[in-house]
Amino acid sequence: MTVFYCVKCGIALTGDLVALPAVPRVDDPDDGRDAKTGRARSTVPNGHYAIDPEPWGAPFVVIDEPRRLVRSGGRELLRVASTGVTVSAGRRDSFVVHPDEVLPRLEPFALGNNWLGCCGPTGAHGPNLACCCGSRLATWAADCLGPNELHLDPVRVYAWHGKGPADGQ
Repeated sequence: MTVFYCVKCGIALTGDLVALPAVPRVDDPDDGRDAKTGRARSTVPNGHYAIDPEPWGAPFVVIDEPRRLVRSGGRELLRVASTGVTVSAGRRDSFVVHPDEVLPRLEPFALGNNWLGCCGPTGAHGPNLACCCGSRLATWAADCLGPNELHLDPVRVYAWHGKGPADGQ
């Protein structure tokens, strides 16, 4: 079992979560999309987390040619900038959790355009959720254009791997 904590203040951000071997593939983000909110179902199921080895989120860098969303199973964030098509150059190894695991404990950090999206935040403009101490430590992508997932910054949070009830704790 693993619990994630804020590096700045030490508050627990999640309850006990079970590690997945990889971030689940998103073959069809429209499969299971909520009719009321337009949001896809979460990439990671409740009670679990996964580590994303690929760059994710802001900042973005310009690429020479557009490419298809295949590298990360449909989860890759692409933005069209005024200078061309861009891809993520964000941190690797972010912790991907179900949004319901942390949203009660985190607050929206809406500054400028980091909460843009028609049905929810796109996640393309940097961290958009903050701990109660003010540390901007999570990015939630939940717009109708892609999957619904929440990334915890691997520099601003830490994981504590404890023993679960079956291990005698």
